[in-house]
Amino acid sequence: MSEKERLAGVLLHPTSLPGKWVVGDLGEAASRFVDKLHDAGVHLWQVLPLGPTGFGDSPYAARSTFAGNELLISLDMLYEDGYLELVDILSRPPACERVDYGLARTVKMPLLRKAAMAFLEEPAADYEEFCREKAWWLDDYALYQVLCDQYNDSRWFSVWDEALRRRDPQALEKERQRYAEEIELYKVYQYFFFTQWTALRKYANGCGVRIIGDIPIFVAPDSVDAWTNTRLLKIDEEGHQEASSGVPPDAFSATGQLWGNPLYRWSEHERTGFAWWVSRIRETLKMCDIVRIDHFRGFAACWEVPAGEDTAMNGKWVPSPGQKLLDALRRELGDELPIIAEDLGVITPDVEALRDRNGLPGMKILQFAFSAAEDGEIDASNAYLPHNVDENSVIYTGTHDNDTTLGWYMSQDDGMKDIVRRYFECGDEDIVYRFIRAALGSRSRYAIIPFQDVLGLGTDARMNVPSTCGTSNWSWKMTQSMLDDDNFGRLKYYIRMYAR
Repeated sequence: MSEKERLAGVLLHPTSLPGKWVVGDLGEAASRFVDKLHDAGVHLWQVLPLGPTGFGDSPYAARSTFAGNELLISLDMLYEDGYLELVDILSRPPACERVDYGLARTVKMPLLRKAAMAFLEEPAADYEEFCREKAWWLDDYALYQVLCDQYNDSRWFSVWDEALRRRDPQALEKERQRYAEEIELYKVYQYFFFTQWTALRKYANGCGVRIIGDIPIFVAPDSVDAWTNTRLLKIDEEGHQEASSGVPPDAFSATGQLWGNPLYRWSEHERTGFAWWVSRIRETLKMCDIVRIDHFRGFAACWEVPAGEDTAMNGKWVPSPGQKLLDALRRELGDELPIIAEDLGVITPDVEALRDRNGLPGMKILQFAFSAAEDGEIDASNAYLPHNVDENSVIYTGTHDNDTTLGWYMSQDDGMKDIVRRYFECGDEDIVYRFIRAALGSRSRYAIIPFQDVLGLGTDARMNVPSTCGTSNWSWKMTQSMLDDDNFGRLKYYIRMYAR
């Protein structure tokens, strides 16, 4: 990433695109969104992790760090390719205001199965090559998904038969033979996903739009990554976690946050030259142009909570070999690592040193800038204020974990609202675009605006509330009119004003 670039971006996950099939997909709406970005002079499209989701449908708890989410496959494109019939794509479910993942699976998976079976009658010329190239993760992933279907449960460590938990070779081979057809179908789904995603990214790049991808630092406990890599994780021979990830108590939570992800056995990663991590970043960069690493501070140290704890209170900071890992990535992938470090939360000097030593841009969130002093005036030294951010950073009005800017503002008390109004010298009605203008006018290399803020939407459009699990999370979906209407005019004006 060039330090001289000043670019603007928009944050929107593909699931939030208007979709005829309950959930947004990689079809026509995605291409039209790219057209809108191009016309507005937006050069970055940031998405959330693209992996297949499970319970809770959080993209940050995917069943695989390498696979793509089957629900993002465009059925209309499969019809155009000749794998579905017209009657299939005409029998759509009723329109939904929000993404309903359960309904999406109910209506899409049978049609994906039909398309895959039609595909296998005469596979594409590059299908075998695709399967060979990705066999090192695809074979296990396809088997894992089939077993999840058979057990109706992804918790391999507690529900599956012991021989499968332990990955006994004979037991695995028996299941591969028993479910050979179903396993092949999951491979075809991945072929569909990667074919469509590669075409979309190529189209975006051709329009001057680069994709910012995203990976969580940890893997989900009920994932193929955990099932196949127990030696790299603090998981015992029985499949039980020896410790869990989280964050310590702070001003927001008296007991901290217990995330539940298995932690890395870093000594094993070092022994292999961090081969798994190199593969993870390499594969992600095949799908996108820049990658944001969620919870980057875990590369310096992780909050480790012993097994059996109900809260994160009794955890401790355990050092991570972050510099050794980044050195390994640089040796394998090149000196210029296109990585954004998510450095929010409990950030200590060692985290900042690791970030800066490697020249990685951190994140600045404008909503965090308005901490009131005792006299009711703005704290002018706040590191998130636009005049304080450094050039090697990425500034956001908010992220997928924040309320929308309008929702955040409306939730503040009168004193805070007054501070914000006086800082921007505007009334309530113009707060959102004053935030956007401040981000675009800042010194930060990249300025990323959630699409909900571009639209000026309130709390109902919030993407996620951290540490909660409900149907409102990850389910915001734009309407067709939001895509069709001219909603980029003012953003386009400010992008040109500030030479982004």
